[in-house]
Amino acid sequence: MIVRLSARPGTLDSTMTEDLSPAERYAAARRRAAEQRTALAGFREMYDFGLDPFQIEACKALEAGKGVLVAAPTGSGKTIVGEFAVHLALRQGKKCFYTTPIKALSNQKYSDLCRRYGSGTVGLLTGDNSVNADAPVVVMTTEVLRNMLYAGSQTLLGLGYVVMDEVHYLSDRFRGAVWEEVIIHLPESVTLVSLSATVSNAEEFGDWLDTVRGDTEVIVSEHRPVPLFQHVLAGRRMYDLFEEGDGRRKVNPDLLRMARLEASRPSFPDRRRGRSMRAADRERERRQRSRVWTPSRPEVIERLDAEGLLPAITFIFSRAACEAAVQQCLYAGLRLNDEAAREEVRALVEERTASIPREDLHVLGYYEWLEGLERGIAAHHAGMLPTFKEVVEELFVRGLVKAVFATETLALGINMPARSVVLEKLVKWNGEQHADITPGEYTQLTGRAGRRGIDVEGHAVVLWQRGMNPEHLAGLAGTRTYPLRSSFKPSYNMAVNLVEQFGRHRSRELLESSFAQFQADKSVVGISRQVQRNEEGLAGYKKSMTCHLGDFEEYARLRWELKDRENELARQGAAQRRAEAAVALERLRPGDVIHVPTGKYAGLALVLDPGLPAGRVGGHRGMEYHDGPRPLVLTAERQVKRLASIDFPVPVEPVDRMRIPKSFNPRSPQSRRDLASALRTRAGHIPPERHRKRRSAAADDREIARLRSALRAHPCHGCDEREDHARWAERYHRLLRDTKQLQRRIEGRTNTIARTFDRIVALLTELDYLRGNEVTEHGRRLARLYGELDLLASECLRERVWEGLGPAELAACVSALVYESRAGDDAMAPKLPAGKAKEALGEMVRIWGRLDALEEEFRISQTEGVGQREPDLGFAWAAYMWASGKGLDEVLRETEMPAGDFVRWCKQVIDVLGQIAAAAPTENSTVARNARRAVDGLLRGVVAYSSVG
Repeated sequence: MIVRLSARPGTLDSTMTEDLSPAERYAAARRRAAEQRTALAGFREMYDFGLDPFQIEACKALEAGKGVLVAAPTGSGKTIVGEFAVHLALRQGKKCFYTTPIKALSNQKYSDLCRRYGSGTVGLLTGDNSVNADAPVVVMTTEVLRNMLYAGSQTLLGLGYVVMDEVHYLSDRFRGAVWEEVIIHLPESVTLVSLSATVSNAEEFGDWLDTVRGDTEVIVSEHRPVPLFQHVLAGRRMYDLFEEGDGRRKVNPDLLRMARLEASRPSFPDRRRGRSMRAADRERERRQRSRVWTPSRPEVIERLDAEGLLPAITFIFSRAACEAAVQQCLYAGLRLNDEAAREEVRALVEERTASIPREDLHVLGYYEWLEGLERGIAAHHAGMLPTFKEVVEELFVRGLVKAVFATETLALGINMPARSVVLEKLVKWNGEQHADITPGEYTQLTGRAGRRGIDVEGHAVVLWQRGMNPEHLAGLAGTRTYPLRSSFKPSYNMAVNLVEQFGRHRSRELLESSFAQFQADKSVVGISRQVQRNEEGLAGYKKSMTCHLGDFEEYARLRWELKDRENELARQGAAQRRAEAAVALERLRPGDVIHVPTGKYAGLALVLDPGLPAGRVGGHRGMEYHDGPRPLVLTAERQVKRLASIDFPVPVEPVDRMRIPKSFNPRSPQSRRDLASALRTRAGHIPPERHRKRRSAAADDREIARLRSALRAHPCHGCDEREDHARWAERYHRLLRDTKQLQRRIEGRTNTIARTFDRIVALLTELDYLRGNEVTEHGRRLARLYGELDLLASECLRERVWEGLGPAELAACVSALVYESRAGDDAMAPKLPAGKAKEALGEMVRIWGRLDALEEEFRISQTEGVGQREPDLGFAWAAYMWASGKGLDEVLRETEMPAGDFVRWCKQVIDVLGQIAAAAPTENSTVARNARRAVDGLLRGVVAYSSVG
């Protein structure tokens, strides 16, 4: 069932008892008494505010034993529903797992639940931390729960509820598959609570949940608890994006006028025009320009402060630009905190960073960071030390940091609401190109504006940029399309785990129940209907082409075969002529005189440059082209043009040769005139070669002769209505061809996940990880290795590549399994540790090459999100140095890596080292022991700082 709610808080609870009959008042009193006995009534008393309609409906569905999907805007209080699931679990004596997509969110939720239920009742499980793991309520990252399910962990016993916060993460192309794995594999007895941002296809997602999890109620609320107002800041003025009038909302005409005026002005002012302009015109233009300039970052913060719109988050899609923005505000002398606030900030920062060694503070940029915090200004991005980020978040929530410059990662779930959100630009780098942000991204970024219970309204401010289109911005602000698209793809680890638990056949069925396959199957419904309509049309056409003399469909098929054969021979002939013409063009040399056979520049011409294709220049240093020879010629009419193969449908041969003067300049009209005159004098009397038309290949083709003979002998050939029947047959043929294309599209979309699984299983069988439904010893090892390069890690263990390596050398090798260079980074060959580590890294790349060739053979494509990418050696030197005991200053200086990135990659290496320690053989092997020692070497200093408590 789908419930859409737009009512404001309290509307469900306000029961009008006036004008009710005594019987109706009695019934209402009975209902209220029954509600007081529910778990929801006790839960509501724990909060000092009333619940919203969507929260009440979702909680009632949960108490009724149904699963729920709650889709509501950022900041609307979806997590209340998740907390009610915790309340129900504790009341019923069951366990509740609360999953989040990122560790920072897990830590935040853990702290929230500890405050409410006590640290003895709540546990935490992330890749870094394990706190009270056997507690009845455990907060964890989604990957941890997935690994538990595959391992058949005893911790799952007694599990009654699973809350999946930010479930829309299943659209993430790198990690989204984990959410679907969990949803599919959770025991049927577990009630699932899915919390999502507002998505435009919540009903579709709810239908799938209903299919795989049973009775699921979809609760959709599009009501923002704090209304959002949209603005554009241009120069000194802040414009409202929308204007209310005639009961309709329209784009502010002042913005439209400003955009038209700016578009009419040249990008580069004409200096001569400037001198001739009247003084009044110059003054008017100067004033207009002063209204529309893009304000600087300090000016934006000062303006927001003056308008009472702080605290604010400014989204800048660059880490370096976030840091630069803080420095610009400091240099401008901005101070947003008074002396009391400064002292409070310093005290909290010193408390939170007390465990960081003093010698590391300088290299971490601590003192510059602290100065910004004391003034109420900070950056927030993935390159920062996790401790620093958490301090910024805490100070912002307390109101002690009032201006944060952040990358878009802050929009992904962290609880940091602000009064205002500022967007510098509406364009971001998506990993491949600079692209406009989508309506969904705009909604997610601006969703931070407006603090519930604090602000009456939230504000989204976009900075004016040259070329801005206000109507495009209004489209972003007014569109609520954020569709949930599955990114689910089977992996090698998933395949062996599924086969071990369920066997191949049942595993295939499970994968076909994924949301990815559900969406693919749903997308073919429209195509299937078109196929049905086409088949009805085919039946009608077939009836209309019926001939009383014989089978006209058979006769028409002979005509089609004849036509296809004639077309094929014509294509072959054209291709042969093009090839001959290309060979002739490749023989041309500078100074050859030719006749261009066709085209705009047909006639006598002198070759200046043969324009040979790449790799075919034969020592000539001319231009190179990849689409065939493109000679540069001087025509008899004094034009220098680069010709293409289309100008030479037939082979061309030189009719003469001329010397091209060294002083010839193709850009000089005089040079062209002189050389063209010499060309006409030298070869103007030579007539162009006449190309005789070749005999058609069809005339001597036996297949064509056979088909023509069969046509003449067919009974329908003598029918008086033959051509009328043929027209119907042609329509039948075209529609049949279109229908077959549609059917191929359907086949391509259905069972796609299962077919990919079949190819993965075939490759794993080839490598002896699987034998039918049996998982081999190698397969069981692979089942314990999670990650993008799971198969490569397993093969390295199998071939003993890491035997004999020390802990630091092993850390360097394992880093290649997790690290991925950012776009544009590490253009040069990375520095590698010498000796055994370098040899082992080379062997890993060799094994990857063998696996890559196997994947190509089994048609497993990385572009589809399946398969093993090449190991990245860019972090090997950093991991080796840190595991060897080098200081933070030395490591960061040599690797030129931000501290936050360094810590994050170290923790990922530690995670995989732990998996390798568990999966590696224990007999005659040092890998497991050295993996644990490598973890100890990496887990120190900044990497070891706990992010909990």
